[in-house]
Amino acid sequence: MAQSPSPTFGRAASRFATYAVLVLGSILFLVPVFYVLMTALKSRHDLASMPFFALPPSLHFENFPKAWTDGSLGTYIGNSALISVVKVPLGVLVEALAAFALTRMDLKGAVTIFMVFLVGMMIPMQATLVPLNVFLNNPGIIFVYIGFGIPFGILILRGFFRTIPKELDEAAVIDGCGDGQRFLKVILPLAKPAVAALFILDFLSTWNEFLLAQIFLTKDSMKTITTGLMTFVGQHLTDYTLLNAGVVLSMIPSIVVYMVFQKQFVSGIAGAVKG
Repeated sequence: MAQSPSPTFGRAASRFATYAVLVLGSILFLVPVFYVLMTALKSRHDLASMPFFALPPSLHFENFPKAWTDGSLGTYIGNSALISVVKVPLGVLVEALAAFALTRMDLKGAVTIFMVFLVGMMIPMQATLVPLNVFLNNPGIIFVYIGFGIPFGILILRGFFRTIPKELDEAAVIDGCGDGQRFLKVILPLAKPAVAALFILDFLSTWNEFLLAQIFLTKDSMKTITTGLMTFVGQHLTDYTLLNAGVVLSMIPSIVVYMVFQKQFVSGIAGAVKG
């Protein structure tokens, strides 16, 4: 009689299959990034005369400073950075305060209020464009971004806050802490993984947002990097080499932010889902 595979072999096979899927997924993700980089390093002649997937015969690193100067990317990246630096921390703070009230303050109707917030995730952004144009002639786009981000932020932080034991609140109250001190000294420090995860997601969402920025930021000096890249797209001609060079430059801040907070990203998301 043939022996059944040992449990050790089964675990090894399962682990191998998992890693194989992860490696395949990583390759599928990195291939487009690789060809964006390769296109950014081609000359116009190479791009026009060679197949799209062909590697450049020589690397043209001068495309990056040329894209920076010709496309005024310094201004656009500065605008995106200003919006992100103000919007993301302010939005996370508002969402953390709301999640704290919903989970730690015995608020009447907390579940109903939470469901009302979640309704905001069901409203398509496109459906709000006409109301925003009618009621906000010159909207502060930062506040518009905050409004759209609140439902998701509360969903993440509420889930994580619910995993924090209530006994810590009771101990803080015995020590004389009010609601504000409980939030700042007890809950928020313990929620650093969730805050870091939300910070990354919120930053990426704000940095890459295009639709609202395209509609409401009409002055060239106020455009963000996503709309500023359209400088390289003309009516009759698109400079794909400089466009891709600009795309590569625009990815650097997002990569830096992720690298800074990535250690706490997974634990923050896991805690939020568990909660």
